[in-house]
Amino acid sequence: MDRRSFLRAGGGLAATAVAGCLEGVFETQSVYAPPPVVEDRPDAVYVPTHTEGMEMIGTATEKWYTVGLMFSFPHRFWNVTSRDTQKVTIGDDDSIHLMASLWDTETETVPPNANLRVEIERDGERVVTKPLWPMLSQNMGYHFGDNVALSRDGTYTVTVRVGPIDARRTGNLRGQFGESASFTVTFDYSQEQRDEISFEELPERKGQPGALDPMEMELPSTQLPPGSELPGSPVGEAESGDGRFLVRRLDAPPEGIDGSDPYLAVSPRTPYNRHPLPFMSLSGTIERDGNAVFEGALSPTIDPGLGYHYGTVADARPGDALALTVDTPPQVSRHEGYETAFFDTPPMEFSL
Repeated sequence: MDRRSFLRAGGGLAATAVAGCLEGVFETQSVYAPPPVVEDRPDAVYVPTHTEGMEMIGTATEKWYTVGLMFSFPHRFWNVTSRDTQKVTIGDDDSIHLMASLWDTETETVPPNANLRVEIERDGERVVTKPLWPMLSQNMGYHFGDNVALSRDGTYTVTVRVGPIDARRTGNLRGQFGESASFTVTFDYSQEQRDEISFEELPERKGQPGALDPMEMELPSTQLPPGSELPGSPVGEAESGDGRFLVRRLDAPPEGIDGSDPYLAVSPRTPYNRHPLPFMSLSGTIERDGNAVFEGALSPTIDPGLGYHYGTVADARPGDALALTVDTPPQVSRHEGYETAFFDTPPMEFSL
């Protein structure tokens, strides 16, 4: 398979930038060195210092899952614990940033709440074993990834193990994602191949509000549906912590959720690119005539029409007041441009 016909880097990536920006770097060192992080970064989504392409490794299917593997240059990224971030720097031995995308084979639904672990072998010897972080990237979308050290050029076998999905499933996804699965993909790697990946610095745009465009990939998109395509009646849209929160009211819960009252669905996503914001704690209060008729958490749910969202069954009537509170921000690792956003999240108010 020709990698450039399979996966084309978007956002103005140019092959000519590789020669201009990387030729000197790899004459003197084997570890990729990105430009310095912008010093005065906003507490919001911003354009990073550079953009990169990536190389497709391959795909594999097991049970109801398909997994796609790819790699790029090693990346700095930020892990999140509660409301704190910890920067992960590029190690001296790191050779690639390994990425995995996971989806339902039939519906191409991407479940963000997954646990992935990889083992990499060369000549029968295990060289890497580690979990992959759930990650947000502007141009690479939602994925699972980490930097890894490959000892040298050669043929590698990657085994991906997926645990059961920790999120409620509805509709024709009710029976999916409830079991573990394992995938194996073999690929040939060389540093020369990695160094040919497209790369472009963004000196005029870096640090400005905005985001890179998602790459054009022959993989299912991790973007959530636009508001116009979500089922149910629109309640409203609010911004909190630079995240976008779309609220829909359905007359009845999705198939697989008990209850006869209406269903409230909240779809949080990144601005600009509509990437999901998983591993968040979200609660709501509904008031009618000054009295609370509902108080509680909204459950993470994967639905064929709503996509990944947070939802609850509640006696929600026209004229009621809905307040949403982000109790815990998205516990997802972030690539550059997302690491300062989605933390300062004031409560949001809606009228049903």
